[in-house]
Amino acid sequence: MRRNAHSCSTSERRVAAGGALPARLAAAVLLLCFFPPYGTAWARDPSTVAAKPESGDEKRAEIDSEHLFGLLEGSDIGDPGEKEVELDSLGRFAKRGGSYAATSNALFFKYTAVENFRFAPMISFSSHDISNVPGLENRDQFRLEGAGMEFRYRLLDREKAPFGLTLSALPVRTRIDETSGLPVEQYAVEFAALMDKELVPDRLFGAVNLLYEPTWTRPWRTHEWEREATIGAGAALSFRVAPGFFLGTGAIYQWRYEGISLDTLLGEALFVGPSFYLRLPNQWFASGGWTVQVTGRAVGEPFSLDLTNFERHLARLQVGFGF
Repeated sequence: MRRNAHSCSTSERRVAAGGALPARLAAAVLLLCFFPPYGTAWARDPSTVAAKPESGDEKRAEIDSEHLFGLLEGSDIGDPGEKEVELDSLGRFAKRGGSYAATSNALFFKYTAVENFRFAPMISFSSHDISNVPGLENRDQFRLEGAGMEFRYRLLDREKAPFGLTLSALPVRTRIDETSGLPVEQYAVEFAALMDKELVPDRLFGAVNLLYEPTWTRPWRTHEWEREATIGAGAALSFRVAPGFFLGTGAIYQWRYEGISLDTLLGEALFVGPSFYLRLPNQWFASGGWTVQVTGRAVGEPFSLDLTNFERHLARLQVGFGF
C-alpha cells in the first residue's frame, strides 16, 4: 500500500489487461536478498554474528518497526535529531493482456525534528514498460514523476504503550499517470494510521495499517478534472529469524472509488505475500515485500480478479541508511 496516487482516466478504468511478471524483477529481488550492498563487509562484520548472547539493548537497537512489514509499515519514526536517506521503490506488474510493468521510485530525506514528529521531503521518478495492453498505449519511458512532503506524528510509543500508533500524511503533486504513463496534472494525499505491537519480545511483531487516499487528476488531453479515492486495510507479521534479519507475511485489501467521498465503487482486490528486513553495517538497511492479487472484482466485469483498477502483482523494495 504505498506512496502513489492510484488513478487512471475513465476510459482506462474500463480496461482489463494483463501480462507475465518480468523475470528481471525477480532476479533483482533475489540479488538484493542474497547479495545486498556491502555484502562482503556484512559477512565479515563480527557484530552481525551471534557469537555470544545479545543484550536487550543490542536487540532493540537492530529493530526499526517502520520497515519490518514489506508493503505495510510500523509506527517507529526515530529519535529526535535522527536523519535517514531512503530509496523507496514500488512496482506494479501484470494486467489481463500484453505486457505491463510500472514502477515509482521515491527518494526521501527523513528528519525527526522533535519527539514524536518527523517530516520527509521526497522526489520521485516513474518508469513504464507497456506493450500490447488493450486500452493503453505502448510505452517505454523513465521520467520525473513528482514531489511531496511526508509528515508523521506518533501518538503512542510501542515501547511505552500497549501498542504503537503513528498518523501519517503524504501530500504529493505528480505529472505522470501511474497506470498509463500519460502526462497529467495530479494532486493526492495519502493518509494512513500505522499500528504495531511486539507480540513476542524481540522475536515476533505485528502491524495493522489503515489507508485513505483521495486523488484529483486532470489529463493533459482532456483538461477535465477526475476524482477518485482508494481506501485500504492491511495486517502483517514479521519474525526475527537471525540477528538483524526478519521474515514475514502480510495481506492488504484495497477498494477503489469514483469520487473522493467514496461515491461509486469501481473495484476491490486482496493482495497476499511475503516480506523481509535486513540490517546492514554502518546503519544501512534493506527491506521489501511482494504480494499477489488472490481475489478481486471490478464492478461490471465477470472476472475473478480486478485487473482494471489494480495489477496482479505489487512489489516494494526499500534501501536506506541513518545518521
